[in-house]
Amino acid sequence: FGNLINDEGFRDALYMIDIGQNDLADSFSRNLSYMQVIKRIPYVIVEIKNAVKAIYDQGGRKFWVHNTGPLGCLPQKLSMVQRSSDNLDLHGCLSSYNAAAREFNEGLRRLCEEMRSEMKDATVVYVDMYAIKYDIIANSSKYGFLTPLMACCGYGGPPYNYNIKVPCGQTGCQVCTEGSQYVSWDGIHYSESANIIIASKILSMAYSTPRTPFNFFCRG
Repeated sequence: FGNLINDEGFRDALYMIDIGQNDLADSFSRNLSYMQVIKRIPYVIVEIKNAVKAIYDQGGRKFWVHNTGPLGCLPQKLSMVQRSSDNLDLHGCLSSYNAAAREFNEGLRRLCEEMRSEMKDATVVYVDMYAIKYDIIANSSKYGFLTPLMACCGYGGPPYNYNIKVPCGQTGCQVCTEGSQYVSWDGIHYSESANIIIASKILSMAYSTPRTPFNFFCRG
């Protein structure tokens, strides 16, 4: 147990919570209706609260909570569902998936407010990752991206270059020559170029509630 942190280290640590996307994706993958997916969200929110409270009860006091991004803009999701003009938004993303993500995020935002009220000696920062990522997709050309909804590494070519049978890293997959022009790396994860922008926006505090500089968490 010599490598485990002591009580002081546990108290001073920053606990980053970035969760929700897989829960929503799993619900949609089970062919649940939009309303059925929405009904499952409160249970996920409760589990997040229980996890944070467990850390708090052990001495943790610094929490950095990310909401979930625009699930309906992931090439993986776009390639695996039946699409029509009725379920795509102005930027080509799945409207129902993104609506579910926003519903989840509103519940998470309210939870963070509740936890700040209950855990007055803790710092709970809520970061709007959805706004950051959707802005990059909606204004992709401004950031130098050519194909915001197409994976750099995948199979199948336009429009999404994603095939669940030949994912990135498997024999037969294709990798783009200019990864800096893509928002998505493998249809699920963002590219390095996109993540640089995302990180800079996180650190700007413009998307944080309350607006807390990151170096605040580095103090003892």
